[in-house]
Amino acid sequence: MSIIISQIKTSLSEPRENAVGKAVARLRLSASEIKCAKLYKTSVDARHSEITFVSSVFIELYNSDKEAELEKNYPNVRAYSRELSWKYGTKPLSGKICIAGFGPAGMFCALTLCEFGYKPIVFERGARMDERIATVESFWNGGKLNESANVQFGEGGAGTFSDGKLTTRINDPLCTRVLEKFTEFGAPVEILTKAKPHIGTDKLRNVVVNLRKRIIELGGEVRFLSPVERLNIKNGNVVSIYANGEEIECGALVLALGHSAHDTFSELLKSEVLLVPKAFSVGARIEHLQSDIDNALYGKFAGHPALPPAEYALSCHINGRGVYTFCMCPGGYVVASQNTAGTVLTNGMSNFDRAGKNANSAVLVSVSPEDFDKPNDPLSGIDFVHRLEERAFVLGKSSGKAPAMLTREFIGNNCAFSLGKVTPTYPLGIESADFRKLFPEYISDSLAEGIRQFERKIKGFSDNDSILTAVETRSSSPVRIPRNDLGVSLCVENLYPCGEGAGYAGGIMSAAVDGIRTAVRIMEKYGREDRF
Repeated sequence: MSIIISQIKTSLSEPRENAVGKAVARLRLSASEIKCAKLYKTSVDARHSEITFVSSVFIELYNSDKEAELEKNYPNVRAYSRELSWKYGTKPLSGKICIAGFGPAGMFCALTLCEFGYKPIVFERGARMDERIATVESFWNGGKLNESANVQFGEGGAGTFSDGKLTTRINDPLCTRVLEKFTEFGAPVEILTKAKPHIGTDKLRNVVVNLRKRIIELGGEVRFLSPVERLNIKNGNVVSIYANGEEIECGALVLALGHSAHDTFSELLKSEVLLVPKAFSVGARIEHLQSDIDNALYGKFAGHPALPPAEYALSCHINGRGVYTFCMCPGGYVVASQNTAGTVLTNGMSNFDRAGKNANSAVLVSVSPEDFDKPNDPLSGIDFVHRLEERAFVLGKSSGKAPAMLTREFIGNNCAFSLGKVTPTYPLGIESADFRKLFPEYISDSLAEGIRQFERKIKGFSDNDSILTAVETRSSSPVRIPRNDLGVSLCVENLYPCGEGAGYAGGIMSAAVDGIRTAVRIMEKYGREDRF
């Protein structure tokens, strides 16, 4: 075991590593007691007149009883362990372990299985990285949308074209394992100690490719442009799957589909796999000058060389609905993310240096199955999403441009549009449009009121020539594939719903952790092929 001590403060002018010495002094430890002490996480606290760094410190002692004593007697001290622990299962596999999807959940499930002697096959419906990048950039430059290689589908999942944000609300020790794996495959080492780590889309691409190469080195297989088309279920088990017309014998199937595999959800329903509708959120991207966000949050310290580009996370409740910002990208860009022709879909992206002129974030309003035409239909949320994306395409004059409004005009219920100091970054261009023709009234009213409330927290949030670009609909999956405590589908014994698309994660980190835990559940049940 080891411990983490949090709430260690250092000033802007001193090295962040000073937090380690302060933590040791606070616990009154001698050097002879300490096996290891190092910085664990650091964040910026800009809530007061003087900005400080707030850190947590990892400490491992030679005496584990002393660690338990410190946890009991000191505030802000907690026990910490990140080791995987399980007993290998004994049930023979009747076929290959198949994984549908090569986003964070599928990648880390496959990697973990391979590291412990299993040899899964991954089926990814999209293209490998080099082909995917070329196709996406061609689309952003005015080329034709490729429905098999786009921002949603392909190696690395939707997160490949994002900020590579590794923040998460889950407090799981496996998060450290995920970060360490990312650095092993080429991510910047600093992600290990930042409270809000990010890799950036430019660096994340190489990390994903290196991770895939390791899976293959260890005996796994990754097949691209190979969507799982159909399941062959007999006696409550998946006995085989079909991909590209080929039937593959299956001993266990991991569904790590991602939130946008809407056609696959339909096929699962036809195979009588249990799906249920779930709440999710929709809205738009808001863009400000990054310098305005820095000034609003850092005040007189804006531009200090020790400070990163400022970022925010805002939330409130309006008439029982959550309104919040999501996936904030400092120094980033709004990108075209559609995977189906005749739609418009936005997302945010930034490189590791976050050097873009604008900041952008999704501003979202929660919706629930009760808002849909058929509340009990598992696919009702998908239909709702498609209608919004198609309506956005029409409001963009059916040209691929995204509908946009000045934020102050939207909350003022006006439609005047005259660009100021913020230049929109959506690559296919924008078209002035009235968002009240895009969203149902309950969404547009909640969105407007939420932005007004956010103005009270960040001065200039609703003005400063900021721009709203729509539509954002893919913050999370509109369905859940229910599973039991062993991670198994409620209706298919060897089917493992996993990650964001199955409704059990909300971002790169939580999806990756769920992938690892799914791999462990499989290993607890099934023995390796070479053991029989």
